[in-house]
Amino acid sequence: MTILADLRSRTNRWHRPSALAAAVLGVVAALCVVAMLVDQRTLGGAPIWAKPFKFAVSGALYFATWSWLVSLLPKFRRTANWLTNLLIVIFATEYSLLVFQAARGRASHFNVATPQDAAIFGTMAAMIAVLWVATLVLTVLMLFTKLPDRASHWAVRTGAALSLAGISLGQLMTNPTAQQFAQWRTGGRPDMVGGHTVGLEDGGPGLPILGWSTVGGDLRIPHFVGMHALQALPLLAIVLAALAPRFSRLRDDVVRARLVLIGAAGYAGLIALVTWQALRAQSIVHPDATTLGAFALLAAAVGLGSWATVRVR
Repeated sequence: MTILADLRSRTNRWHRPSALAAAVLGVVAALCVVAMLVDQRTLGGAPIWAKPFKFAVSGALYFATWSWLVSLLPKFRRTANWLTNLLIVIFATEYSLLVFQAARGRASHFNVATPQDAAIFGTMAAMIAVLWVATLVLTVLMLFTKLPDRASHWAVRTGAALSLAGISLGQLMTNPTAQQFAQWRTGGRPDMVGGHTVGLEDGGPGLPILGWSTVGGDLRIPHFVGMHALQALPLLAIVLAALAPRFSRLRDDVVRARLVLIGAAGYAGLIALVTWQALRAQSIVHPDATTLGAFALLAAAVGLGSWATVRVR
């Protein structure tokens, strides 16, 4: 059974609360778009409702995917259901705090300017830690998935593992910056502890909506790219299954599985590359020759590996 057929057959058995959470977040994302049009305030150079919009879209994708993934488990389903319910509660609470801060015109992450701001950020940090542990357990449970289609089997496992790695990369943003350390050394008290921009203060020029820095490194990029391996690799398996009727080599599930594993290796390389780029304080839109060379080598390795898999019998 391919991942497409599996999706159709299991829809009625998906984890209902997370499917509902995904739908609600989709509506919330639409409301955030309306809020951006009505409320013209900005925070750190970006529309104040852009961050709630991004979190809503990302959360909708996250819960829709886990709603399906939980249905794949042959055992430990009750544990997975309980953990997924916990994730919904954690995310809903964190998102409510994020929206509360946005409505006040205050930064939600890294903000310790006032006791209230510090308490909110501390609460969110604690909830993120619990979310990470719950996702880790769910990822381990994914090792027990047994799909007849080998490509789907490996897409689910590698996607969950790389997504957990992407969530973990968010920890890099909590480290105090050099400027914040300098304030402490001179007896000052920084309003922000941590940040996503490397080499500069947060709030400079950025890409529309995404907000990723166009003048420095941005640690949100590897966090984003890594997290969404959860969708990217199953999507690769879906595309390969859809192309199978047209290309005879793709009808072999071993060939599709190898292509998924090559894709997973390439995706892991991409996560490493954008992390390395961000840590070198380099903007995603201004890569230097070293970054471009590394990307070319990665693309060539994935391309040659895929070509060999398809062409060599």
